[in-house]
Amino acid sequence: MRDLPVLVDATSIPPNRGGVARYISGLLTGLAELDVRVQVVGKAADLDWLRGLAPVHGYHAAPAWTSSRPLRLLWEQTGLPALVGRVGATTLHSPHYTFPVTRASRTVVTLHDATFFSDPAAHSRLKVLFFRTWTRLARRRARATVAPSAATVRELDRFTGRPRRPTVVAHLGVDATQFHEPTADEVSAFRRAHDIAPDTEWIAFLGTIEPRKRVPELIAAHRALDTASGAAPALLVAGGLGWDDTAAAELRTAGDVPGEPLRYLGYLPVDELRAFLGGSRVVAYPSIAEGFGLPVLEAMASGADVLTTDRLAIPEVGGDAVTYTEPDAGPIRAALERLLADAPGARADRVGRARARAAGFTWSACARAHLEVFG
Repeated sequence: MRDLPVLVDATSIPPNRGGVARYISGLLTGLAELDVRVQVVGKAADLDWLRGLAPVHGYHAAPAWTSSRPLRLLWEQTGLPALVGRVGATTLHSPHYTFPVTRASRTVVTLHDATFFSDPAAHSRLKVLFFRTWTRLARRRARATVAPSAATVRELDRFTGRPRRPTVVAHLGVDATQFHEPTADEVSAFRRAHDIAPDTEWIAFLGTIEPRKRVPELIAAHRALDTASGAAPALLVAGGLGWDDTAAAELRTAGDVPGEPLRYLGYLPVDELRAFLGGSRVVAYPSIAEGFGLPVLEAMASGADVLTTDRLAIPEVGGDAVTYTEPDAGPIRAALERLLADAPGARADRVGRARARAAGFTWSACARAHLEVFG
């Protein structure tokens, strides 16, 4: 085991442990697989979970009040630099845009996407201002930056100029113990847990409900489906409600009418995701802007037939193993109809290629890329 003088700041893990939590936990697991030990600081509520995933690292509890986001950001500028010194770290990894400005020259910052520049309408004004500011600061002042795709690096270069210091691409990984083809029993258990009839097929969407994910367009496409075999599969939407008011209005009333083919399942625990994704007829993810596209990768690994877009980073993930569409209702509807009518052999071929491609995205490979700038 090689000890690196690196402190990873895991205090940005959200309560639902989605999003950045998947990245941080995957990175720590990948480092452990490479026999590399680092120091980690996190909120007390997250430390046992992280230890269970990657017990080789050293863990330190942040103050309890860092559970408040404004106070966590304050502690990041004050308490975190002091902790860097106490643990003897020569490198700090800030995995979610923000970092202590007084330690910028010793900090590696992860920038997950450039949509705050390219698609500002998809975010609140406050978020656009906040993340644009920190992205520019990181590109100018951090010792190095990390991005999850080459497409994200190109977008960052386009909007903020080329950085003064190194940027590395570290594709995210997929946990093969969690995301693999589900068993028939797992799919049946998922059906029972969510009151889905044994003969009901579904189209799955997984992701935060925000404008760039084009959920209203997907709903409209689904309503317009015309299938040769009769009734279309249900549309099951899973993920936290973000700031897409149009989609939220549709989803809040979904399921109120018995037999309605649209249902909102809310935020699903990670243990249910492979059955939700792999048990579907199609996973539809018509996002127009992704820094990586982790739901696409996890669907591929779970044995799903995936429909997505060829925007930004998604083709780096999907390659030729998924189907692409334009992100509007008409093209989405037409693509869904083609996939639902396709011969079983053609579907099996796509699914097989997708599983094989997904196997190449590992957390150890992601961790190895980080080591290039950890020093």
